[in-house]
Amino acid sequence: MSFPLPKPQTPQLPQHLLRTIECQQGAVRAVRFNVDGQYVISCGGDKSLKLWSGSRGTLLKTYSGHGYEVLDADGSFDNSNICSCSSDKTVILWDVATGQVARKLRGHAAKVNCVQFNEEATVILSGSLDGTVRCWDTRSRKNEPIQVLDEARDSVSSLKVSKYELLTGLVPLPHSLLFGTQFGPITCVCFSQDGQCTLSSSLDSTVRLLDKSTGEMLGEYTGHKMKGYKLECCLSCKDTHVLSCSEDGHVYFWDLVEGCLSLKLPVGKAVVQSLSFHPTQPRLLTASEGRVQFWAAEPEDPDGDDNAITT
Repeated sequence: MSFPLPKPQTPQLPQHLLRTIECQQGAVRAVRFNVDGQYVISCGGDKSLKLWSGSRGTLLKTYSGHGYEVLDADGSFDNSNICSCSSDKTVILWDVATGQVARKLRGHAAKVNCVQFNEEATVILSGSLDGTVRCWDTRSRKNEPIQVLDEARDSVSSLKVSKYELLTGLVPLPHSLLFGTQFGPITCVCFSQDGQCTLSSSLDSTVRLLDKSTGEMLGEYTGHKMKGYKLECCLSCKDTHVLSCSEDGHVYFWDLVEGCLSLKLPVGKAVVQSLSFHPTQPRLLTASEGRVQFWAAEPEDPDGDDNAITT
């Protein structure tokens, strides 16, 4: 006697607000989960970074050393270091436990929009308004980059590293004759979790899913508003949904395969500038004005202990 197979479970979406944090950093330019989702990094218009507990939302440490607003940050695989970039044209490598600057890297000719470690945290990659991606060896005491990728010719707005691959998004400089791509200026790029696809958002209010190998268009996702701000997009931890920030104060969720809108999450009245999906669980971070919001699939506050970092 055979029994029917159970229907696949509908993926849970993080639609319950657990808490809102007043970061007291001015405008929050970017918010990021660390590699395992235990910690949260917020980048402020007041030149600081802050490290928060991922489960309780408590402040663990503040990092000060940039000369202007901080635009992006990334945590190393072992949580020992953070790298950050700023409108002051620098990249900083931080010691997480002490809060001290381990390295301040100079070389970009304009503000640095995006930064990320490679998988082993031996290299920091930074993308700038000057049209270059610079690669910095974290183990060396030399301040010169080990490689400069200058083929872009346009401002590098976003970058993602996956093993030995680098994905960049471009926004045309004012003097450029190129208009980014055929889709318009790209504000954010990322890889799918399975590594087969790329996702990009652009200033024509469209998020696009492309086959990484062929460049074939696999899906277009619209309905949100993205006309004048550098907003972010991402995929859920299991590649079931496409997410995007929006200028109308919402985060939009689309079913990746069907392309239909699954959820329009109301965050607030202001532009939602940044988001970050938890690496393994249906949890989401959003940043709007000077606040960070923690969202989960269930309304109750999850219990969990954090590795202690003294503040």
